[in-house]
Amino acid sequence: MAKTTHIVVTSIPVFSHQSSIIEFCKRLIHLHHHIHVTCIFPTIDAPIPATLKLLESLPSSINCTFLPPINKQDLPHDVVLEIELAVVQSMPSLRSSLRLLCSTSTCTPVSALVVDPFASHALEIAKDLNLLSFVYFPLSAMGTSLFLHLPTLHEQVSGEYKDHTDPIQIPGCIPIHGQDLPPEFFHDRSSPAYGFFLLHSKNFSLAHGFLVNSFSKMEASTARALQKMHNNSTQLVYLVGPIIQNGSKSIDESNGSDCLKWLENQTPNTVLYVSFGSACTLSQQQINELALGLEVSGQKFLWVLREPSNSINVGNHSATNDHDDPLKFLPQGFLERTKEQGLVVPFWAPQTQILSHISTGGFLTHCGWNSTLESLVFGVPMITWPLFSEQRMNAMLLEGLGVGLKVRFNEIGIAERDEIAKVIRDLMIGEERSEIRQRIEDLKDVAAGALAEDGSSTMALSLFGTQMKNLSLCNEI
Repeated sequence: MAKTTHIVVTSIPVFSHQSSIIEFCKRLIHLHHHIHVTCIFPTIDAPIPATLKLLESLPSSINCTFLPPINKQDLPHDVVLEIELAVVQSMPSLRSSLRLLCSTSTCTPVSALVVDPFASHALEIAKDLNLLSFVYFPLSAMGTSLFLHLPTLHEQVSGEYKDHTDPIQIPGCIPIHGQDLPPEFFHDRSSPAYGFFLLHSKNFSLAHGFLVNSFSKMEASTARALQKMHNNSTQLVYLVGPIIQNGSKSIDESNGSDCLKWLENQTPNTVLYVSFGSACTLSQQQINELALGLEVSGQKFLWVLREPSNSINVGNHSATNDHDDPLKFLPQGFLERTKEQGLVVPFWAPQTQILSHISTGGFLTHCGWNSTLESLVFGVPMITWPLFSEQRMNAMLLEGLGVGLKVRFNEIGIAERDEIAKVIRDLMIGEERSEIRQRIEDLKDVAAGALAEDGSSTMALSLFGTQMKNLSLCNEI
């Protein structure tokens, strides 16, 4: 009987990060039956309900535990700092849990720790406990390259990034402008958020390697640059994607049923799916413009709507009242006027089932990486509407690959109804549609190839698991 290798993974209290690393674990143990995984997640107030739902179907070789919750009232109102400090305050509990798992006689001692990039403080714990350590990036290779290159970039660029006139070169990536870097972190170098981002980047030197949720043929030059950056070190880089959520579960199954029944009655490739993820909201003004743009476009749509943000700025992670009915924020008469054209559902819909449905022909997306990969895997052309974090970089990647059209914003950052209607028509019935569809179908095939038995990502993940088995005894790469 093969010796069991015990790996611990930890993430941050954000569903998109937790779901991605859980799916990574499921794929890892599918390839390596000798690996047992323990997930240890920090929490703010309580575990995320969507994560709890996802955990219901875990295989027996993966178990999950939650660290003692951090009181949300004791944290800053700024979302980035809230998450950061919640993770920092959870580190003593994580250390205690890891120490117990390393010493217990009731299970196989831990060999390695896999951490989210925003939980890099745990790498120091791994070092103290003599564990192998790896960083799992639920990001593109481009986003990963930025993270790893930041200590150098910090020295090269003087002043604010957003004011930097020359394009910024990230290894293996197309040059980008400073204002396209993640705004929460990069628009003020004196901010605590940037300081934390830089600290995480420096902490990565403690890791034995990096796992990236992308695939080499989609980001070939960036993949080569990542490998080259670490050719002269003992750190290994594994591109193991696309890792996406298999099936969608929610505490509200009725929404999912309604969506799928509605899609069944639509013509193939005619429905535009509109969703900004589980954490993003728009301003009231922007909701109005989007609604009217959808209506004027004349195209079928399925829109997952959340209540508006507190401010005029889009991209806030939370809204005024989680219990508000989002439908009441739509323009007067909109639902009645569009009842034959579209369906609006509150809060949540089964995204992977919608994207894989034959009726779905386009996706208006915030360009979160999980959503981006899901759209690529199912071959759905995109309209890019980035809101925060690295989403602008993801949008640039999609536009460069020729599988997405961009929404343009006015001088105060609002996408107007006529612009929205135009880009929707261009994607769904315009002259470019056939070429965009062909390119994303080609990319869909490439993604499937990466996950095939002899595909690049399967081979990379297989290599990672084999090295865990071989290296867990000597604890060195």
